[in-house]
Amino acid sequence: MAEWLYEAGIGETRAALVADDRIFEAWIERDGEGPRVGAVLGARLVEPGRIVLDAPGDPVATIGALPQGISLGARLTVEVTRMALRERGRDKPARARLAEGPVTEGPDLCARIAATEWPVTELRATGSDRLEAAGWSELIDHVRTGHFPFPGGALWVDATPAMVLIDIDGEGDGFALARAGAIAAVEVIRCCGIGGSIGIDFPSLPGRAERHAVDALVDAHLPQPFERTAVNGFGLMQIIRRRDRPSLVEQVRLDPVATDAALLLRQAERAVGTGALRLTARPAVAAHIAAHPRWIALLQERSGRPVTVEADAAIEGAGHAQ
Repeated sequence: MAEWLYEAGIGETRAALVADDRIFEAWIERDGEGPRVGAVLGARLVEPGRIVLDAPGDPVATIGALPQGISLGARLTVEVTRMALRERGRDKPARARLAEGPVTEGPDLCARIAATEWPVTELRATGSDRLEAAGWSELIDHVRTGHFPFPGGALWVDATPAMVLIDIDGEGDGFALARAGAIAAVEVIRCCGIGGSIGIDFPSLPGRAERHAVDALVDAHLPQPFERTAVNGFGLMQIIRRRDRPSLVEQVRLDPVATDAALLLRQAERAVGTGALRLTARPAVAAHIAAHPRWIALLQERSGRPVTVEADAAIEGAGHAQ
C-alpha cells in the first residue's frame, strides 16, 4: 500500500509517496519560497497589474484585471493562485486574484498530502531513515544531473525558460525505446511535480500506428488533468500541465546552494556522537546556513550539541557533518 513519508526538516519540509520501497511522488517546501498557493493576504496596488503582498520581504505578485475605480496605492485582499517561480535567467513573481475572507497562510505541504487518499507517516531523525531507504538521495542526484536511467535507455531532463525538455536516449529498436521512454518520462513528470509546458523528444517513429501507441501510453500513465499534442513525425510531443508551485527540478537544479544546505542539515540531524557538531561545506553553502541563525538554533535543539559552521573551498557537493 502506498503511503506518504513526511519529514519536517530544518530549512525545508519534504514528502515522498512511497510504495514497494519506491518513490512515486516527491515534494519539498523550503523556507523563504514565498506565500503558498491558497494564501489570502493583504496587498497594495503599486502599478497596473502588479501588487506588493503583505508578507516577509514584501514580495511582488501579478494580478489580473481589476474593477474600475481601483487606483494605485489602493489596499486589496488577494488570494495567491501561483507561487513565485524560479527560472533560468529570470524569476516569475507570484500570481494572485481578488479575494474575500480572513488572512490565511494557505495549506502547507503537510496539509496538502494529508488531504490525499494515502496515509501519512511522519519521520523523525532519531528513527530509521525510511526516506533514504526509498531512494531520496538518489532521486535528488538524478534531478541534479538531469539523468534518469531506465531499462534500455535514459532520460535527459532540462528546465528552460520556455519549457521542461525531456530527451529519450538509447540504442536498439526505436519503437521499444519510445514505449519504455514514454513510461519513464511520465514517471519523472509525476515524481518531480513538473508542470507548465513539457516537451518530450521521442525516437523518430515514421509509422502512425506506432505514434498512436505511444500517445496511448502517455494517456494511460499520466494522471489527469493535462493536455497534449500527438507525437509528430519528428518524435516530439508537447504536454501542458497545471503549474502553480515550483517543481522538484526547478528547486534542485536552479537553487543548488539551498539544495546542498538542506542535504547537509538533514545529514547533521542524523549525525551520531557527542561534543560540538561541525558542519563543513563550500563557502556558498556555509554562508547560506550561517545567514539563517534559526536553523542553527533548531539543529542545536534537536541534536543537543553546540553547532559550528565552517567553510572549506575544497569541499564539493553538500559537505559533511560530524
